[in-house]
Amino acid sequence: MAANNATMQVRGLQKSYQELHVLKGVDFDVARGSIFALLGSNGAGKTTIVRILATLLKPDSGTASVNGFDVVSQPARVRESISLTGQFAAVDEILTGRENLIMIAELRHVKSAGEVADDLLGQFGLADAAGRRVSTYSGGMRRRLDIAMSLIGDPRIIFLDEPTTGLDPEARIEVWQVIQNLADSGTTVFLTTQYLDEAEKLADRIAILHEGTIIVSGTLAELRKLLPPAKVEYVERQPTLEEIFLAIVGSDKKERR
Repeated sequence: MAANNATMQVRGLQKSYQELHVLKGVDFDVARGSIFALLGSNGAGKTTIVRILATLLKPDSGTASVNGFDVVSQPARVRESISLTGQFAAVDEILTGRENLIMIAELRHVKSAGEVADDLLGQFGLADAAGRRVSTYSGGMRRRLDIAMSLIGDPRIIFLDEPTTGLDPEARIEVWQVIQNLADSGTTVFLTTQYLDEAEKLADRIAILHEGTIIVSGTLAELRKLLPPAKVEYVERQPTLEEIFLAIVGSDKKERR
């Protein structure tokens, strides 16, 4: 990937919590307008990377730039161009969907907050539920509202930290469509997930974080070349992302013993 097309560049990122060395030299680039999926087991350090890139946490060493700005020396400039959606929907259940959007628009000093809210409600299929309290929303509706709130102010980059955790299959598909629409409109999406089918479905590029480092990175087609295709009844079958992940992580564990 050409460096001038990278909206995120990470080099040698390290972070420890007391004696726990979480990140041990992480390197990757994210192309502008793409969906980048970071895979890893629980505790692998995915959320730590997101928090560093979102300027919520300082690295111990290494460098990271987002939209051309250094996350340590230029945090305010980084924040101007990003939005972050965590693992659980950060919505006010007492307010209606429309009131949630208007509140965020006013906090961000966006003009015509009501119009912005109505546009987003329509874009995310929530217009019919605009006047209902969020406490009556389904999980998928809450997550769509959460992502809609993240888009107020037109951020160039959105971080989605395990956005479909706890959702049922139908709600997950709803959120997948929202994510794909974001990328189609030119927004860069940085996605962390434990669901391998999610990365397989959405990502332009995939990186696997294991024991503090990126052990493999590439397109799904490139990752598939790491494993030989399986043959069943003389029909060649490409390996799934789940098979790739388990083969790489599993073999890496054996080598480290």
